[in-house]
Amino acid sequence: CKTHLGTRNVDYRMKRYVFRRTVDGIHIIHLGKTWEKLMVAARMIVAIENPTDIIVASQRPYGSRAVLKFSQYTGANPLAGRWTPGTLTNQITQKYLEPRLLIVTDPRTDNQALKEASYASIPVIALCDTDSPLENVDVAIPANNKGKESIALLYWLLAREVQYLRGTLPRSQAWDVMVDSFFWRDPEELMAQEEMDQGYGDNWAAQQQQQQSWEGAAAGGGDNWADMTTAAGGAG
Repeated sequence: CKTHLGTRNVDYRMKRYVFRRTVDGIHIIHLGKTWEKLMVAARMIVAIENPTDIIVASQRPYGSRAVLKFSQYTGANPLAGRWTPGTLTNQITQKYLEPRLLIVTDPRTDNQALKEASYASIPVIALCDTDSPLENVDVAIPANNKGKESIALLYWLLAREVQYLRGTLPRSQAWDVMVDSFFWRDPEELMAQEEMDQGYGDNWAAQQQQQQSWEGAAAGGGDNWADMTTAAGGAG
């Protein structure tokens, strides 16, 4: 899912997670370290008794579906889409929350959430690319946080590990939830897919009718051909 592909730029604090650099200048992330950090993050999540005290935020559209699915399977509190300023600091607002852990998809786009978490002394887990700033991040999971497949895969792995550690899913058993359900689906793409499916159905029915009419014509034509040959033989 291109989880190992970083960017051309690298933050000096992310150098420790870079495996090497390709010929065209893209940094490759060490997936062994990604896996280790995922395990650390899962243990932090499991250590919190009440799952609703965990906020999972993603301002990036590609991460919104993954965040909602992750919350569905782990019981966390999802905040997909725009982050309302003051969510963690302004007690007057109705949406004021006091979580014990914050998980963000990208430290750069979720910068407001990180800043508020630092004011409220809330630990933060973040998916960090090679060029991500690590200010106010407590556990950085090094990975590609730009691609929809990569974000989905990371949240899927994290959700699965949390369920393994909580004991709701035995390690001997594979998780029956497909990673595809965490992928971001573009609304326009979905509409085009539905139209194509409907179109294919209509076309298929029309083709079947046409094929039947052709077969009928061919069957009828066979008799005519036999008549024509006998007529030609008689004339000869």
